[in-house]
Amino acid sequence: MRPEILPQLANGPEGDPAVYANFKYERRAILFDMGDLHLMSARSLLKLTHVFVSHAHVDHFIGFDQVLRLHLGRGKNLGLYGPPGFADHVEAKLRGYSWNLVENYPHDFRISVFEVGEGALRAASFACRDRFSRTPLAALEPLSENPVILDEPGLRVSAILLEHDIPCLAYALEEKQHINVDKVRLEALGLRVGPWIRFLKEAVMNGEPESTRIRVLAAGEEGAEREMALGALREEILMVSRGQKIAYVTDAAFTDSNVEGIVRLARNADILFCEAAFSEEDRTRADERRHLTAHQAGWIARKAEVRRLVPFHFSPKYHGRVEVLYDEASRAFGREVLSWRG
Repeated sequence: MRPEILPQLANGPEGDPAVYANFKYERRAILFDMGDLHLMSARSLLKLTHVFVSHAHVDHFIGFDQVLRLHLGRGKNLGLYGPPGFADHVEAKLRGYSWNLVENYPHDFRISVFEVGEGALRAASFACRDRFSRTPLAALEPLSENPVILDEPGLRVSAILLEHDIPCLAYALEEKQHINVDKVRLEALGLRVGPWIRFLKEAVMNGEPESTRIRVLAAGEEGAEREMALGALREEILMVSRGQKIAYVTDAAFTDSNVEGIVRLARNADILFCEAAFSEEDRTRADERRHLTAHQAGWIARKAEVRRLVPFHFSPKYHGRVEVLYDEASRAFGREVLSWRG
């Protein structure tokens, strides 16, 4: 399976948590946590459609200001998800600035905030042209009733609540089905790659009729187009398989309930990004600070039968000797773990 969602640690394993998941053939990306984002390009951040925040500790949320500033004056809606009380954190951030001139912006920018948890939760909208005043939105279902918090034709995002002395969320992103394009067959048909590929995939995921006409780009003359039936394109150039799954876990105490929830969420994931803050030699400190050790991260990944493990969120204590954490996680996982560039 050639992945079409390309996740990466924005700050490496020792920096602020932020996993940027880029959609290869779409003009979109998803972000898990938003720590310091200064290493990311404006172009990358402007592709964001949704951000999933584990909790509002400063190293997981300070990048909000950078995302906000880049999106001002742009006509789009950004979805933010976080634990109970998260809407208050977003509102407090927005209230820290003066918005007396935003009525003159040519395009409106809206932020839709959804709290995720077990009980009665809140959702809110903040519109730039309204000086980011708070407007209620319909809330999500409680996690006890449905762990899926985002459901689109091609993907879903699920969440669980973890205990970190405060509620903290872990997430899993899943493609409902994986659709690859056979470029050899594409060229044999006299076609070339372009934005139409995204529309073709969306039509397949939405169950459009085989007779649906798709406007494609022909090879040769720049801009040349023609129409083909969806059924013919599916038969000739598409390969459909099991969807990709990416799990994200950080800031979790090693408790029975947390482990059970993480294993359930990450089961059979292609990639698990899992915090490994401390070594087993510092397990007492890990327990006190409600974090996982590298051994615990590897053990959980093995129990969840994930394909690849990417440990991150290393304590500064291990600066210059992170191989201790990689080795420990690898031994518990049963095979070599991936570095942040892996």
